[in-house]
Formats: sequence, structure tokens, C-alpha cells
Amino acid sequence: MAKFHIKKGDTVYVNAGDDKGKTGRVLEVLVKKNRALVEGINIVSKSMKPNAKYPQGGIVKIEAPVHISNLNVVDPKTGKPTRVGRKLNEAGKLVRYSKKSGEEIK
Repeated sequence: MAKFHIKKGDTVYVNAGDDKGKTGRVLEVLVKKNRALVEGINIVSKSMKPNAKYPQGGIVKIEAPVHISNLNVVDPKTGKPTRVGRKLNEAGKLVRYSKKSGEEIK
């Protein structure tokens, strides 16, 4: 299984595309497609038939997946995008950390 620099629940910054410069929370990581669903990013219009979730049907705006390479994790200390590294903490557990501030990413 591939190791990515982002996980579900991370706050990410969009590096490229129509939503460049925006930030959002990761809702889902699609490992096989190298993509992630980000809240409020890459909104597309989709035609839906009436169903239990959308009783009226019609045109619905939903988030489409964004490629992982176009996302950067936001530094918990500074609030700016940063690269992610991995290191062992005091307990001997492998944790992700911000390359900018050295802060551990939860």
C-alpha cells in the first residue's frame, strides 16, 4: 500500500488548479487513484436522479477528487503549507512532522 503525505482529517492547501490557494479538510483519501476528496474544493455540478438522499433530483454540487500532488499539509503552528517528514518520537513511534516548524502533525 502506498504511503501518502496526507491523511483523512488533515487540513490541506491546494497548490494547483482552479482552487489554487484555498484550504480545506480532507474527507477521504482514494489510495488506488492517488486522489483525495477535500471539503469545499473542486466543486462540480452533477445531474442526479431522485433518490433517498436527493428526493427532488436535479443538478447537485459535490466535491470531486483532487490529485495528491496538488495538495500540501498546512503547518499546525504557522498555518502555512509545508512538506511532511517522518521521524521516531520519544515513545519510539513513527510520526509525521512539519519540515518548516518541526512541529508534530496529529
